[in-house]
Parts: sequence; C-alpha cells; structure tokens
Amino acid sequence: MAHHQLWKNLYGNNSRYLISLFFAGVPVCMQRSFPLFSQQPSLEKRVQVSPPLTRGPSAFIPENEVMQANGLDERTNLLVEEYSTSGRLDNITQVMSIHTQYLESFLRSQFYMLRMDGPLPLPYRHYIAIMAAARHQCSYLINMHVDEFLKTGGIAEWLNGLEYIPQRLKNLNEINKLLAHRPWLITKEHIQKLVKTGENNWSLPELVHAVVLLAHYHALASFVFGSGINPERDPDTSNGVRLIAVNNFCVCDLANDNNIENASLTSSNFGIADSLSELEALMERMKRLQEDKEDEEASQEEMDTRFEKEKKESLLVISGAFDDEIVSTDVSRYVEDPGFGYKDFARRGEDHLPTFRAQDYTWENHGFSLVNRLYSDIGHLLDEKFRMVYNLTYNTMATHEDVDTTTLRRALFNYVHCMYGIRYDDYDYGEVNQLLERSLKVYIKTVTCYPERTTKRMYDSYWRQFKHSEKVHVNLLLMEARMQAELLYALRAITRHLT
Repeated sequence: MAHHQLWKNLYGNNSRYLISLFFAGVPVCMQRSFPLFSQQPSLEKRVQVSPPLTRGPSAFIPENEVMQANGLDERTNLLVEEYSTSGRLDNITQVMSIHTQYLESFLRSQFYMLRMDGPLPLPYRHYIAIMAAARHQCSYLINMHVDEFLKTGGIAEWLNGLEYIPQRLKNLNEINKLLAHRPWLITKEHIQKLVKTGENNWSLPELVHAVVLLAHYHALASFVFGSGINPERDPDTSNGVRLIAVNNFCVCDLANDNNIENASLTSSNFGIADSLSELEALMERMKRLQEDKEDEEASQEEMDTRFEKEKKESLLVISGAFDDEIVSTDVSRYVEDPGFGYKDFARRGEDHLPTFRAQDYTWENHGFSLVNRLYSDIGHLLDEKFRMVYNLTYNTMATHEDVDTTTLRRALFNYVHCMYGIRYDDYDYGEVNQLLERSLKVYIKTVTCYPERTTKRMYDSYWRQFKHSEKVHVNLLLMEARMQAELLYALRAITRHLT
C-alpha cells in the first residue's frame, strides 16, 4: 500500500494537512492514542561529538565523490520527503543514496517501524533505538533519536539514564545486549521471561516490534562506523557542528586512528601496480571458482570440513587489542553491563555451541512468516530490503565491466553469518577463503562485531582499486547480513516459545 494511502486510511481527509505539517517539522503523532508533544532537547541530554576533521557526510569518502555518485537527484529528494523521519537529508541518507534502489527499501522499512501504526507507542520506539545504538557507543544515532524521542512526546527524564525508565523497558536490557553481541545465546527462556503475565510484561507483537528495532539499530551502527559517517552539521551553532557528547570512539577520530589525514597518507603508500594486481588476482579467483563449480562439486563431508575451518580461522582475525575500553558517561547512562561484548562463536576451550543450520530455520520459510504475523507487513518490507542488497549489482568491479559479482556478494554475506555460527549446507566455505583477503576479513569482523573500533586505515586497506560506491555496497551487505542473523536467532527463540 502506498505511503500516502496509509496516511489517508489513518487520518482520512486530514492526511495531506498532517503530511505537510510533518515535513515542515511540526511533530505529528501517527498513533491517535498518543498526545502530541514537543520539547527542545537540552545539550546535556545529547552526546557531545568533536567536530569532524573532514567535511561532507563521511570521514572516509571524499565529499565530491558522494555528490558525484548520487547527484542528489530528484528521486532521492522525493524519497527523503516521503520517508525520512527527520524530514531532511541526513548524512546516512546521503551516503546510502549512492545506491538509490537500496535507499528506497531502507527508508520505507525504517519509516514503517518508526512512524506507522504498530504495537509500540512512538516514544518507546525511539528510546529502544537509543538503547540499541548505545551498545556500540554510536553517538550519531543516539543523538538523532534523543531529538526524535522528545519530538514524539517522550518524557525528558528518561534521558537521564536507564534507572529513570519504566521497568518493562528495563527488561529489554538483557535481550538488547545478547542480540548486539552474542545472539546465539538467546533462548526461549529469555522470551518467556519477557512475555510472562504481570504488569510489566510484553505482548508478543510488542516484543517482535522491539526486536526488529534493536536488530535494525545494532546493524545501522555498523553502517555508521563502517562508512565513517560524520556528525550532523547544525546551522544553529557557531561552528556548524552540533554539540552533542564525547564518546571514547567518536566518529571523527574513529577508534583511535586519531589523525585521519595521516591515516590516509599511510594508506596511499600502496603502489598502483600492487592494487591492480590485487584486483586482477581476485577476478581470476572468481573465474576459477566458477569453472571448478561446473567441473565437480565437493562432497558434503568436504563442505562440512571447510565450514569448520572457516569458523575457526575467523578466531584468528583480530582487529586490535581493546581490552580496556571505557564507555563515556554520556553513553553509559543507556547501557547495562557495558563490559559485555562480542565473543567469537567458535572460541576454543568453551562449551561447544551447536551451529545454527540455516536449513532448519530460514528467513524465507520461518522467520518471514512469524514476524509478518505478529507485526503486520514488516516482514514484506524487510524481505524486500534483504533481497535488494543481496541481488544489487551493476556488473562492474573497479574499472572492469560485464562482471558477474554473485560469488563475491554471497561470500561477504555468508562470512558474516559464519562468524555468528550460521551455516548454509549448500554453500562451499572454501570460496570465502579464496575471495576475501585478510585485510577485508579484519574490516568485516570489526564493522560487524565491534563497529566502534573501525578506522579509516581499515577502510582504506582493502580493495584499494575499487570505487567508494563499491565499498558502500560492502557496508550495506554487512549491515543486512548482521540484521538478518540477529533476527534469525531471536525469531527462532520466539518460535520455540510458541511451540
């Protein structure tokens, strides 16, 4: 159903008036039961961010390349008008608009979960987004939703920290941290605890809405850090950058790569010839894999061995020693158990966790129908977004045209799932090792598992001959693969609770 039609169904002849108010910046509540309320957030409620060292929407991508790549065409502007919750072109949207087809799917699904009729009241949705973003110290997203939380009638006191929020919201802390860092630990007992009878219980539709929001914002934090998204510029401040909370790993000096200019100089020391030979070697490996597949298929036993090997090798992919991470006070007010983080699924010497066999619980056959039944229509929107990013191709690689990149896209997606313990029986994990070089694996693991550590040096170190638009596509694939992995674990637990 078209977006305007949904408004019309909700508000009848007043829909156009309300739309015009909404995009003019007037807070319009789409849930008739919730009062309209607007409040300007005070600076102490925001998370302060240092001014970016580079101009434009991204610290990693030159501003002119973002502008040239998307041209900020009429279609992008229409999408922003139609589906942006802030009603303006923010930095995430500018970088994503390099891939306009995907941007439409992304904005439609995000708009639906934040603005359209659903089980949760509007302020809850934005507070859940804040809780999710805080797991990765993502001040960019926290600040965005602090503003939105207040605009939709949220109680300002809640922004003082988790001890000020209702108990039922506090009860989401456990599933929030597990989803963000170790989703394979989620069991039906976690679900039962949340939906048990009592004044603070969650209905299943409310819980599914909350889980979708948590997974969405964990994954979006990966995109923000992976793409080096800069803080928003605010015309109301003297230096053009909104003061909103210093985070130990703030966007501008991403994960202690303190001097972005120096980092880019370091990365440029790679020779052009090296980059070109790297590209040619990757294309040759893709071609050889395709030919080998046509000649003979590996046995199931060999496929099992290759998955186990890749899972164990992911242990060796380390993005640096960060044992003494400190979460800033501004962010920590929204975080319970800040020391809890990602731990390798395949870590040796611990209880063996059973691999999640994708064939036993797939998004297509199980997750999609469950989420759609409990939270109407979100399944269709998410499915479209997953398919869009997985199938998106321009049949190019760097300077080469007419290239089938299917094997490369599949390797990226499946490697993320492999790190989360999800295995596809029909996929040969030997392809991952052949197609993803070490610097790319370090980047993928960092962006997916602890995005707040991502640096420009990591971004620059892989695929040095590729376009920035291709690296943005990588980040979109990582984001969606991560979101789908989190949802699979959560929805499987809900299914087990129901049976």
